[in-house]
Amino acid sequence: MILRRRAAALAAALAASALAPAHAAPAPSAVAARPAAGESIYFVLPDRFANGDSANDTGGLKGGRLQTGFDPADKGFYHGGDIKGLIARLDYIKGMGFTAVWVGPVFKNKAVQGAPGQESAGYHGYWITDFTQVDPHFGTNAEFAALVTAAHARGLKVYMDIVVNHTADVIQYREAPAGTAAPYRDKASYPYSRKGGLSGPAINQGFAGDEDSSEANFARLTDPGYAYTPFIPKGEEHAKVPDWLNDVRYYHNRGDSTFSGENSRFGDFVGLDDVFTEHPRVRAGMIAIYADWIRKFHVDGFRIDTARHVDPGFWQAFIPAMQQVAKAQGIPHFAIFGEVARENPDNGYIARFTRRDGYPNVLDFAFHAAVRAVLAQGKGTDVLADLFDGDVLYQGGDAAALAQPTFIDNHDVGRFAWLVEHDMPGIGQDELLARTALAHTMLLTLRGSPVVYYGDEQGMIGHGNDQAARQDMFASKVPSYNDQPLLGTTRTTTQDNFSPDHPLYQLIARLNGLRAAHPALARGRQVTRSYGEKPGLFSVSRFDPVTGAEYLIAFNTSGQPIKVASTIGTSAKDLQSLLGQCPAHVAAPGSVVLDLPAYGSAVCRVLPTSSPKQGQ
Repeated sequence: MILRRRAAALAAALAASALAPAHAAPAPSAVAARPAAGESIYFVLPDRFANGDSANDTGGLKGGRLQTGFDPADKGFYHGGDIKGLIARLDYIKGMGFTAVWVGPVFKNKAVQGAPGQESAGYHGYWITDFTQVDPHFGTNAEFAALVTAAHARGLKVYMDIVVNHTADVIQYREAPAGTAAPYRDKASYPYSRKGGLSGPAINQGFAGDEDSSEANFARLTDPGYAYTPFIPKGEEHAKVPDWLNDVRYYHNRGDSTFSGENSRFGDFVGLDDVFTEHPRVRAGMIAIYADWIRKFHVDGFRIDTARHVDPGFWQAFIPAMQQVAKAQGIPHFAIFGEVARENPDNGYIARFTRRDGYPNVLDFAFHAAVRAVLAQGKGTDVLADLFDGDVLYQGGDAAALAQPTFIDNHDVGRFAWLVEHDMPGIGQDELLARTALAHTMLLTLRGSPVVYYGDEQGMIGHGNDQAARQDMFASKVPSYNDQPLLGTTRTTTQDNFSPDHPLYQLIARLNGLRAAHPALARGRQVTRSYGEKPGLFSVSRFDPVTGAEYLIAFNTSGQPIKVASTIGTSAKDLQSLLGQCPAHVAAPGSVVLDLPAYGSAVCRVLPTSSPKQGQ
């Protein structure tokens, strides 16, 4: 712990000296002043959202698709969406009532990579070569600044998707020719102290290992050839920006990760160059890079990719530095949430990153897994009760969980409708729409800051995860996108899909409207009320953060109507229906009888009494 604190202090000091603002920060905006809890977030991949400028489709590169990365008929290549297109559609996003936009990585990427016959493009933004520049396929730095300004003018925060774990695949290994796999070589068999394995000559004399992140220790790590012999191919010696990223000493160089055990942290992410985040130069450099984006563009938060593959000491240095820079720029509630991917409704694993690593929040994979369990896998609603019981595990407990970004689907796991189809083969379209609508209702009324994946509001389904779940909002040319109808409409992906009349768009807009009108639904304390071991009733109460007024929210996860009693605060007497049908009165102090249709829901406001906080 002493060493981690020392490394954090060193990185902060280096960053402070390098990042003195060149100009005075603008006055804090009303957007920046909003707390992180209660935001409603719309997640966009710029390449797949809207094409505002066809002149940048090839990113200024010459040649065919393997040179430019542009092929709108291939789901693995750039399709033409850009920042100008996103700006032009901000009112569409605002029309659903969202308060923040999470923008997929906009940094300049390696246009194409992959072995011959397996190439794909960096349309998604996670293969970064230049951490200081917007990818020319998306536009310019000035256009990104215009996006932030335009969003703020509409009351929308902007969250950047950032990466520190890896860069694009540039570094190669002498022992693994280009196009071949480089199996992971572990630290026991290939220690830092021997070149090429235990039988090799001694190197890096006195290096105490990666657990000591001091400058003095890492000064002794002079030879990166302990596992493989890394090199940069001719012509790519300065492919990365800033230039320090072109030094192979700042990478782990141990071969491909299998995402298990030691190699989950030290291995290359599907061949991507795994950054040596324990190194003090790397820590200071990454802090400098991302502090600059805050200072220059005044974004409101970071979603951090592949957070669990980075050492805790890095986060203990990086996160406070980002918060400090943001606060100095008049952004007192800078949001930071990490991607800790774990397909399990138990939130104990992801919670450790808020306690050990210092994350304010992490993407709530446990929420995603729990909603899938009750709406696609036939599990009882006690799964949801167990999920929320686990909120005490987060640093800050139940209160901190109110800002936890929740989601039901995304660009990696696949769309929720597809997950239901995957778990329930042969399901009809009407039932699929009903289950998907209920999932969105849960997302937008239960605790947390909900994240809706672009296109869900237009009924997109997809055929799987990853590339199969990244459809175009504009008219698509991808056959595997266009062969599938959309939920709730007769439209297809061969057309633009920005219809405010779609039933899911309308539902999301209504739910966000309720969140805006009733703060209890956005940032109010939540108490679990009733649940069971089979599909059926799940109910919670949420309380206004100022007045303490109670709201009862109930869901029916079964395919049959139910009439069932739920507990409620003992002071509750009369109810008002805000969504669905609520009874006018309680059945008895502490009990209310609910009539809920199959896959139905209700949001009930407890009308004011002389003692609104009683019975909480």
